[in-house]
Amino acid sequence: MINRRGALTALHLFLVWATTAAVVPALGFGLLLTAWARGVGATVPVLALGGSLMVGLLTLAGLPVRAVVPLCGSGPGRLLWAVLVFVLGTLGLLAGVAAYDAGVDLGSAGTRVALTGAPFAVAAAFFVPGRWMRLGSLAVLAAAVAYGGFIGPSRAEHRRDEAAVARYREHPELLYLGTAPAGMQASRVRVGPASFSVDYLPVREGYESGYVGLVVRPPSTPAPRCPGTPDPGTTCTVDAHGEMVTVHGSTQEVTVTRRYRHAEVSVLSQTLGEAALRDLLNTLHPLSDAELDTLMREKRIEYSF
Repeated sequence: MINRRGALTALHLFLVWATTAAVVPALGFGLLLTAWARGVGATVPVLALGGSLMVGLLTLAGLPVRAVVPLCGSGPGRLLWAVLVFVLGTLGLLAGVAAYDAGVDLGSAGTRVALTGAPFAVAAAFFVPGRWMRLGSLAVLAAAVAYGGFIGPSRAEHRRDEAAVARYREHPELLYLGTAPAGMQASRVRVGPASFSVDYLPVREGYESGYVGLVVRPPSTPAPRCPGTPDPGTTCTVDAHGEMVTVHGSTQEVTVTRRYRHAEVSVLSQTLGEAALRDLLNTLHPLSDAELDTLMREKRIEYSF
C-alpha cells in the first residue's frame, strides 16, 4: 500500500511537472507574439484562455491521486486544487523570471524550459499529506529562494564585474593614471577603443573650482610636434626631451604632451600651471587592479565608443 501510494504520488508530481513544462513555454511564446503583433492589450484574452487550459489540465493531473490528496477526492475539490497550484506555481514562475532577468544563471535553454514546471510541482507537493513530503517541498523552496535571491545574483554580479574588467583591460598599453593634484580626485574616467581619459576635479566639488584633464592615446606622429600654423595667440614649444607645451592665448589653457612608454599622454588645465602638470605626468603609472576596482565600485569609470 505504501509503495502504491508513493508511486501514485511520484506519478502525480511528474504529471504536474510535465504538463506545466509543456504548456507554460508555449503560452509565454504565444503571449510574446500576440503583444508584438497586436499590442499588450491583445494578450488579455490569450492569457485568460491559457490560464483556463492550464487549470483544466491540472485538474486532469489530479485524477490519479484522488485517494492520496484529500482535495482531489471530488470534482469541485480537484478544481480548487488546480486553481491553487496554478496560482502558487505562477507566483514561483514569476519569481524565477525576475531572477533570470536580473542575470541569475538558470542553465541552458532546455534546462530553463524544464524549470518552468518545477514551481507547479513544488506547489502540488504541499498538498500531499505527509511530513516528509512537505519538509522536502520546503527544502526545495528554501534552496530556490537562496539561489535566486542571494547566491545567483552574487554570481551574476561577479560575472558582470569580470566582463567589465576584461573590457576595460582590452588595451592595457593605454591604461595609465597619474596621482591626482592636491585637493583633487579622479572624478570621471572614460575607456575607449583607442583612448583613455581622466577628469580630475576638486574633492569639494561645488565649493572649489579647478579642472585637469588627462588623455592617453596611441601616438599619431613619431614624436610630439607643434602644428605648422598654430591658432592666433597660441604658443607651442617642444624641448630637447620631446615634451611639447602648448598655451592657448584666449583661454590660457596649458597643455603638456609627452611620450610615455608606447603611448602619447597629454594633460591640460586652465587652473594649474606647466610645472604642476609636469608633476602629474611624473606620477604616471599603469592602472592597478585596486584602482580599477575602486573606480568601478564608486561608478566613476565608463566605456565610451
